[in-house]
Formats: sequence, structure tokens, C-alpha cells
Amino acid sequence: MTDETLQHPRCIFQVLRRHFARYTPEMVEQYCGVPQHVFNEVAETMVNASGPDKTACICYAVGWTQHSTGVQIIRSAAILQLLLGNIGRPGGGILALRGHASIQGSTDIPTLYDILPGYMPMPFFGDDSSSLEKFIKKHSANAGLWSKFGSFMVSLLKSWYGDAATNENEFGFHWLPRVTGDHSELGYWLDMQDGKVEGLFVMGQNPAVGAPNGRLQRKAMSNLKWLVVRDLVEIETSTFWLDSPEVERGELDPERIATEVFLMPAAGSVEKSGTFTNTQRLLQWHNKAIDPPGDARSETWFIYHLGKLLKAKAAAEPVPRNAALNALTWELPIEGEKGEPDPEAVLAEINGWRVADHSLLSTFDDLKADGSTASGCWIYCGVMPEPGRNIANERDPKDRLGHGWGFAWPRNTRILYNRASARPDGAPWSEEKKLVWWDANKREWTGEDITDFMKNMPPDHRGDPAKGGMEALDGDKPFGMHPDGRGWLYVSSGLKDGPLPAHFEPLESPVRNPIYPDQQTNPPASKKERPDNLYAKSPNDPLFPFVLTTYRLTEHHTAGGMSRVLSHLAELQPELFAEMSPQLAEQLGISQNEWVTISTPRGLISAKALVTARMLPLDIEGRTIHQVGLPYHWGWKGTVTGDVVNDLIAISQEPNVRIMESKGLVCNLVRGQRADGQAALAEWKNMVKEQL
Repeated sequence: MTDETLQHPRCIFQVLRRHFARYTPEMVEQYCGVPQHVFNEVAETMVNASGPDKTACICYAVGWTQHSTGVQIIRSAAILQLLLGNIGRPGGGILALRGHASIQGSTDIPTLYDILPGYMPMPFFGDDSSSLEKFIKKHSANAGLWSKFGSFMVSLLKSWYGDAATNENEFGFHWLPRVTGDHSELGYWLDMQDGKVEGLFVMGQNPAVGAPNGRLQRKAMSNLKWLVVRDLVEIETSTFWLDSPEVERGELDPERIATEVFLMPAAGSVEKSGTFTNTQRLLQWHNKAIDPPGDARSETWFIYHLGKLLKAKAAAEPVPRNAALNALTWELPIEGEKGEPDPEAVLAEINGWRVADHSLLSTFDDLKADGSTASGCWIYCGVMPEPGRNIANERDPKDRLGHGWGFAWPRNTRILYNRASARPDGAPWSEEKKLVWWDANKREWTGEDITDFMKNMPPDHRGDPAKGGMEALDGDKPFGMHPDGRGWLYVSSGLKDGPLPAHFEPLESPVRNPIYPDQQTNPPASKKERPDNLYAKSPNDPLFPFVLTTYRLTEHHTAGGMSRVLSHLAELQPELFAEMSPQLAEQLGISQNEWVTISTPRGLISAKALVTARMLPLDIEGRTIHQVGLPYHWGWKGTVTGDVVNDLIAISQEPNVRIMESKGLVCNLVRGQRADGQAALAEWKNMVKEQL
């Protein structure tokens, strides 16, 4: 049921208007500290940059995501861009600015516990995963691209289990593990601290420095039986047992830690071939420039040869628990004396092929649910459409969208939902912003981009539910990932904290929630509060009166393992600092470059004072709220060292993606440097004795 006039009180547009009516410029100023004229200037800039002949793009980074309301903050941007007509059009959209070269790739082919490649869900323990048929039925849609969920899923199983995946055994569906609880990264650190995890592989991370509540995480590793660390240098995670702050303070004793640590040298990005997938979904191949030195190896080498050893062990023990490992396909061509697996062979398996003759597939439209096709990730299908052609490695751009340079999933489409770049009748919204349009003579969509819509579906097509798939959508509905083909202002399913964004304060805050006075924080967010993961009182804990936020610097890379050891980068940013306003410095009697100590209920650190007008005080409800900013790149190893900022952060979980909150919490700040050794522990305990 639709209301084309948008006037019915229950139509989504009117629901949206009523919901956001309370968020006035006056309220933004009073409770967020943003002056009305600044808010209005931003709003007018966005509106004036949007229209038939204009578009505006929103770029964000982890300053938006690392909150207990992070997903809903991004949802707010999506709602705004949909209303302004900035989705599916050149110069529009929403771009996440990543901290690594392939963070998009690590969610496409996920390092996450609850999704499978191509954003398919992992099966959870329960009745709906008791059979492949039930699982596919639950997650399929009659209309749109997810009508092919069964084809994507079965092709993935065939890619993993090969000939062992048959129709009779539901293509090996029962070999997939089931999600039975919180298996997220932050969840398993708490399990590790509680003695429920025996071993850990750490590759490309440095949790002893780069993760929330570093003090808890370093202690948790002391409960492991074994720990494997692969990195370019000896990072803090590999020596937590020897020289960590907990050892210095007497909380950990190296003689009593049973964890066996294996430090293995890793290859750098120029010492191996493979792909990066950036924020615009563009796969770009990088070729190895030099061989890694000595015993250093790529992740591909390490995982492949470890897998061969495990499969050999499982083959010698053909018991039911080893059935999945024995069924797993694990044969790759290897190169050179070191036995490096061919990464293009991996990409070919991800792309997919026809099982009968291993002929490569050129589009995910060819994937089948009958076991005749295999594909490791349906959205990447087409990156290697024929032998000898790796589109991710092509470097011949032919137009302003970059076709000919790399491969953008899906289908090499450069702008998602690009049917929205044309009016409902198929004509461009304007000459300035035309992208794809309907050619009435050829009876097909044409233009500058590869349409992610059915190429021959006319704008006046009326969806036929009986046919299903894309043909069940109307010809003027661009959003094929949704079963109704529409962009969703109101999300009826899929989010755990409601269909519309709403304001909630951080899990620690110096101010009350003005929108929901009886509900201070996001209801389904998880604090994971416990004696080793304490929180300040909220709102307005007098022990922790200042707002704390953390961030990154251009000169360093995340936890600093790759940058603190490089002399030129270490010289550019040699020392941890605490950024504060001149007003706060004057209030506390702090001078530029003086030692200060920052504390939270989780820990305390010291840094040099950086007094700058960049860190503005906020005027909220007639109170001055001061902010303290801390970059988090330092640890106790490297050319330059410093205290671990993430010791101050709590382990918490946003309800949808379980990310921690590190951009808004509370702290105290005092003059002087913290004590050393056991005296530092006593100093911190004295500061937080009310919480303890």
C-alpha cells in the first residue's frame, strides 16, 4: 500500500517527519553544543548541493562508527542522502574512509564471525538451520537479488567442499559451524579472561596496544595455552608476558605465565601478491615487488601450509568431528622454493566456475542452486571471467568512472543503485548528472556505467511476483537488494535498535539524555560491565568530569607496530600527547608540553600536554564541557614509546556490529606524570576506589 502524495499520517514520510521534529537547531545547540548558525550552515550546504543537476557525498570514518549508536549514526546519513536524492548518482553516496587498504575486503570476504562471504548470514544454532532448505527459505526473498540466495549459498558450499558436497548431504551445510553466542572479537577476549579459550592466532593486529581495555586483554593472554603472533617486528602482543605494564606493576609474573608464544615473521604488502578492496568496492591487484627476507612468509603461505598439516592429521583420524576438515578442498598450485601458493588460483576459486568443466563464470547471474556451480564469494563473480584475465590487475581506464582499472563488485558496476540516476521514466535527471538511462530504440539501459538493474527491463515494467527475482520488481524501483526495490527510510527488519535513528548518550556521559530522560543509553547496547571492565557513573560522574575521545594521526598506523619502528615517521610524531583547550589548561594550571595524567575506571596513563584551540569546549545546558583528545599509536616497544591509550577504553558492544565505543567516554585529567611500578597501580585504585 502506497501514498504517492506523502500526506497520509501513517506513510513513512510523515512518520519520519514526526520522529525527527523534536531535533530542532535549538535542541542541537542546547544539548550537543553545536551553535545554531553552524548547524544551519551545514544543512543549507547539503541541500544547496543536491538536486537534479547537483549531488553531495558524505564521507565518514570511525569517528562515526565507534559509538554505542554507530550503526544508527550511519543510518542517519543514509536517510539524509535518500531524501536529498544523492544515492545511485555520480558524486553522491556515502563513503567510509578506512584505516587500512582493504577493510572493505575484510567484510566482503569476512573476518567476522556472523557472516559468510558476500554478506550472507552464518547459520545460528536453532531450528531454522536444521536443514539447508529451511536456512535458504529464511534468508531468501521472492523479489530482488536475494531471491538468488540459494544459488549463492550452494555455490559457496561447492567452492569449499567440492565433490564431497552433494545434494544428498545438503551440499555439506551441516559441516558449517553454528553461532551459539557472542563469538565476536570483544566477546572472545572476555571468554579468554575467564579461561574459556586455549589458543589464539594474531595476524596483522596488536591487541596488547590497539584494542579496548588493553589491561584486560593483556591479562587474558596469560590464560592461554598457546599464542601465535605473525608480524613484521616484535610487537607488544608477543612480549606481554615479559615487559608489559602488568609485569612492571606486579599484576603478572613471567615465571607463572604458562602461555607458549610463537612469534613468526610475516611478509609485508610489497613482498606478496594479492588484492586490496577499497571503500568504493574496487578490487585492485598488487604484484609482489621483492621476496620477503629470511623466514618471513605471506599469510597465504602460512594458512595454506598450516591447513595442509591439519588436513593430514584429520585424514589419519577419520572420525565424525573431522568430517568437515576432510571434505574441505585445499589444493593450490605452489610457486618457487618456498612453496608460495598462487594467489591468482585463490582469486579464480573466489570468482567461481562451472563444476563440470571448471570454466570460469563471468557474472553471478550464472550461479545455480543445484550444485553445478562453485563460487567463493558471489559478489566477486566476474573478476576473473576467463583464463588468463584478471580484471583486478587491469590498468587501462577508459572513462571518468575508471572502467578498465580494477574490478568493482558487483558486475564491475562503479556506482551502486545507478538506476536511481534516471527519472522514473528512464530519462536522466539532468545532462550534468546523467549516468545510465533507458534507450527506447534499443529497449535496454545504456550509459556510462554498467547498470546493476536488469538491462532489458523497461521503466514502465510492473513487477510480476509469480516470476520472482528482479522481474518481480517494478521498472522504476532501483534498489534491487531490497525485496520491494525501494530505498528504506524506515527499516522494518535487520536492525536490533529500531527502525529509525534516535539520540542516546554514550555509555559514559557527563550529560543527561534530553530526548529520552528515562533511557540514557541505547537499550540493546552491551556494556559488558564487570569488575575488570568498570564504568563511570552516568550521567555526570564527579570523578570523571571531562569527555575523552581517541583518534589516529597521519604519521602513524593504528597501534603503531608498522610506524613506531620507522625513524622518519617516529621523528614526525615522537611522543604521546593529550590534546586540550586553552581554557581547560588554564583551569587546571597546565602548561604546554607539561606531563599530565589521564584516568578512567579502566586505567591511567600519562602524556605530554598539547594545548590547542582545536579541542573546543562545549556549552551544553549552560555548562562548559571540556574535551580531551588522545591518539592511540604508542606502546612500550619501538623507536618511540608511550603509554597505552586503549587501557582507558571499555570493552563494549554496539548491538548490530558489536563495535566498541571509543569516541565518547569520560575521564579525569590532572597535572603531573603517573607513578611507576606498583605505585601506579595503587594510584589508579585510589582514583577509582568508588567504582572498585
